[in-house]
Amino acid sequence: MTFFNKIYLSIFYQLKDKYKQKANTIALWYTSILQITLLFLAGCFFATFLAQMNAQIIGQSKAITFFVIAALVIHFSNWMSYSGKQRKQMNATYIKQKNKHYDLKVLTAVPFIAVLFGFLLLQSMY
Repeated sequence: MTFFNKIYLSIFYQLKDKYKQKANTIALWYTSILQITLLFLAGCFFATFLAQMNAQIIGQSKAITFFVIAALVIHFSNWMSYSGKQRKQMNATYIKQKNKHYDLKVLTAVPFIAVLFGFLLLQSMY
Protein backbone atom coordinates (compact mmCIF):
# COMPACT_ATOMS: atom_id res chain seq x y z
CA MET A 1 0.00 0.00 0.00
CA THR A 2 1.49 3.33 -1.03
CA PHE A 3 1.78 6.46 1.06
CA PHE A 4 -1.06 8.17 -0.81
CA ASN A 5 -3.32 5.16 -0.32
CA LYS A 6 -2.69 5.33 3.43
CA ILE A 7 -3.47 9.03 3.48
CA TYR A 8 -6.63 8.47 1.44
CA LEU A 9 -7.88 5.75 3.79
CA SER A 10 -6.92 7.73 6.88
CA ILE A 11 -8.98 10.71 5.70
CA PHE A 12 -11.79 8.44 4.58
CA TYR A 13 -12.13 6.72 7.94
CA GLN A 14 -11.84 9.96 9.91
CA LEU A 15 -14.60 11.61 7.89
CA LYS A 16 -16.80 8.54 7.47
CA ASP A 17 -18.75 9.11 10.69
CA LYS A 18 -19.30 12.82 10.10
CA TYR A 19 -19.91 12.88 6.33
CA LYS A 20 -21.26 9.44 5.50
CA GLN A 21 -21.62 9.58 1.71
CA LYS A 22 -19.26 12.49 1.01
CA ALA A 23 -16.24 10.97 2.80
CA ASN A 24 -15.10 9.11 -0.31
CA THR A 25 -15.36 12.22 -2.48
CA ILE A 26 -13.57 14.44 0.04
CA ALA A 27 -10.74 11.92 0.47
CA LEU A 28 -10.45 11.52 -3.31
CA TRP A 29 -10.24 15.26 -3.90
CA TYR A 30 -7.76 15.75 -1.09
CA THR A 31 -5.46 13.01 -2.37
CA SER A 32 -5.62 14.43 -5.90
CA ILE A 33 -4.94 17.96 -4.69
CA LEU A 34 -2.00 16.76 -2.60
CA GLN A 35 -0.44 14.93 -5.55
CA ILE A 36 -1.03 17.88 -7.88
CA THR A 37 0.54 20.36 -5.46
CA LEU A 38 3.56 18.09 -5.04
CA LEU A 39 3.84 17.93 -8.83
CA PHE A 40 3.65 21.74 -8.90
CA LEU A 41 6.41 21.98 -6.29
CA ALA A 42 8.64 19.59 -8.24
CA GLY A 43 7.99 21.51 -11.45
CA CYS A 44 8.87 24.82 -9.77
CA PHE A 45 12.06 23.30 -8.39
CA PHE A 46 13.17 22.01 -11.77
CA ALA A 47 12.20 25.26 -13.52
CA THR A 48 14.28 27.26 -11.04
CA PHE A 49 17.17 24.82 -11.22
CA LEU A 50 17.24 24.85 -15.02
CA ALA A 51 16.94 28.65 -15.09
CA GLN A 52 19.98 28.91 -12.81
CA MET A 53 21.85 26.54 -15.12
CA ASN A 54 20.83 28.69 -18.14
CA ALA A 55 19.10 25.75 -19.81
CA GLN A 56 15.98 26.45 -21.84
CA ILE A 57 14.25 23.12 -22.36
CA ILE A 58 10.53 23.94 -22.48
CA GLY A 59 8.60 27.17 -22.80
CA GLN A 60 6.30 28.56 -20.13
CA SER A 61 3.05 28.01 -22.06
CA LYS A 62 3.99 24.42 -22.87
CA ALA A 63 4.93 23.80 -19.24
CA ILE A 64 1.56 25.11 -18.07
CA THR A 65 -0.23 22.94 -20.65
CA PHE A 66 1.77 19.91 -19.53
CA PHE A 67 0.94 20.66 -15.88
CA VAL A 68 -2.81 20.90 -16.60
CA ILE A 69 -2.78 17.63 -18.55
CA ALA A 70 -0.77 15.90 -15.80
CA ALA A 71 -3.21 17.22 -13.16
CA LEU A 72 -6.17 15.83 -15.09
CA VAL A 73 -4.42 12.47 -15.49
CA ILE A 74 -3.63 12.34 -11.76
CA HIS A 75 -7.22 13.07 -10.78
CA PHE A 76 -8.65 10.62 -13.30
CA SER A 77 -6.32 7.82 -12.19
CA ASN A 78 -7.18 8.49 -8.53
CA TRP A 79 -10.87 8.50 -9.37
CA MET A 80 -10.54 5.15 -11.13
CA SER A 81 -8.51 3.51 -8.38
CA TYR A 82 -10.39 4.89 -5.36
CA SER A 83 -13.89 4.25 -6.68
CA GLY A 84 -13.91 0.57 -7.42
CA LYS A 85 -12.60 -2.83 -6.59
CA GLN A 86 -9.13 -1.62 -5.65
CA ARG A 87 -10.58 0.54 -2.86
CA LYS A 88 -12.34 -2.47 -1.37
CA GLN A 89 -9.06 -4.36 -1.38
CA MET A 90 -7.28 -1.41 0.23
CA ASN A 91 -10.01 -1.19 2.88
CA ALA A 92 -9.53 -4.86 3.76
CA THR A 93 -5.76 -4.45 3.99
CA TYR A 94 -6.05 -1.22 5.98
CA ILE A 95 -8.47 -2.72 8.50
CA LYS A 96 -6.23 -5.77 9.08
CA GLN A 97 -3.20 -3.58 9.77
CA LYS A 98 -3.08 -1.25 12.73
CA ASN A 99 -2.38 2.01 10.93
CA LYS A 100 -2.25 5.35 12.64
CA HIS A 101 -4.51 8.18 11.56
CA TYR A 102 -2.86 11.33 10.29
CA ASP A 103 -3.95 14.62 11.82
CA LEU A 104 -6.44 16.39 9.56
CA LYS A 105 -5.14 19.85 10.45
CA VAL A 106 -1.62 18.95 9.36
CA LEU A 107 -2.88 17.24 6.21
CA THR A 108 -4.90 20.34 5.36
CA ALA A 109 -1.83 22.55 5.71
CA VAL A 110 0.48 20.42 3.53
CA PRO A 111 -0.91 21.47 0.09
CA PHE A 112 -0.85 25.15 1.09
CA ILE A 113 2.75 24.87 2.25
CA ALA A 114 3.73 23.09 -0.98
CA VAL A 115 2.16 25.85 -3.09
CA LEU A 116 3.86 28.56 -1.02
CA PHE A 117 7.24 26.87 -1.44
CA GLY A 118 6.56 26.55 -5.17
CA PHE A 119 5.86 30.26 -5.47
CA LEU A 120 8.98 31.05 -3.43
CA LEU A 121 11.02 28.97 -5.84
CA LEU A 122 9.46 30.70 -8.84
CA GLN A 123 10.06 34.11 -7.27
CA SER A 124 13.74 33.29 -6.73
CA MET A 125 14.01 32.50 -10.43
CA TYR A 126 13.49 36.15 -11.42
